[in-house]
Amino acid sequence: MLAAGDRVAVSVPASSANLGPGFDAVGLGLGLREEYAVHVTSAPGLVVTLAGEGAEELATDETHLVARALRTALEVCGVDWLDGLRERGLGLELECRNAIPMSAGLGSSAAALVGGLALGFALVRGGSLTDDDLTLVNTHAGIAEGHPDNSSASVYGGMTVSWMPSPTTVRTAHLTVHEGIEPLVLLPASTRLSTSTARGVLPPVVSRSDAIEQAAKAALLTHAMTTDPTLLLDATQDRLHQEQRRGVYPESMGVVDELRSLGHAAVISGAGPAVLVLARRAVADAVVAEVRSWGRTWRVLRPGVAAEGVRVEG
Repeated sequence: MLAAGDRVAVSVPASSANLGPGFDAVGLGLGLREEYAVHVTSAPGLVVTLAGEGAEELATDETHLVARALRTALEVCGVDWLDGLRERGLGLELECRNAIPMSAGLGSSAAALVGGLALGFALVRGGSLTDDDLTLVNTHAGIAEGHPDNSSASVYGGMTVSWMPSPTTVRTAHLTVHEGIEPLVLLPASTRLSTSTARGVLPPVVSRSDAIEQAAKAALLTHAMTTDPTLLLDATQDRLHQEQRRGVYPESMGVVDELRSLGHAAVISGAGPAVLVLARRAVADAVVAEVRSWGRTWRVLRPGVAAEGVRVEG
């Protein structure tokens, strides 16, 4: 039972999805973390405070994505939402400190879903998350997203391979990324791209040859990411979604083309327009220097791999 004064905080990593051939299935946790907290108060209603990325654009009521996910978790645990809390003279304060650029292909919406769900379960559990809770977070976030690649990486960190054997079931394998890999994120100065726009240009069917090649590269990707990073350039080749979307992020694809021609494993991060470079640690500095030498207005982030997913703080 919730009481005034109860408080819990969580942090959630950003993520990159697909990694080339792992379309809608493979995710990678990145060391750029959102911070969320919820506080049970004696003032009925919901107060949402925002800071960081998108703070001036996002809703500050119960339609906020973190608040909606928080409500789902509380109701799964049998806790009434705002009207039920109001009858007991209680309310909620939700604090969101956002570090993930929005609409960039770095899993900001998935992190919000994971964070809100984790807040709800941890609040009810007295400030902790069990393995079963993480399974519930993974399931509800994956269902809400419709493809659990980003959300699973935010739940578990590292590299994840996820699938949905039914519309209401999410399964995830958690893999440890080879220590010789350093992910680099390249962000265009101002371009944003919604996932729905990026998905809308994809064809409804693919050729058998493309499907066969994609399956081979996706299998190779797991080996390269966990065992042999020297294979990353071949392992990140894609046949299903990047070229088909070139028209919606031409500048990003130009960067991917240029870096791949130099031997670096560059891909579109998720639905874009961010570019992810799965650099071998030995050449990461050289990749950063190359990008900066272009004189273009691209931000270069070196977030590292988030070995740990969502976690309760404090």
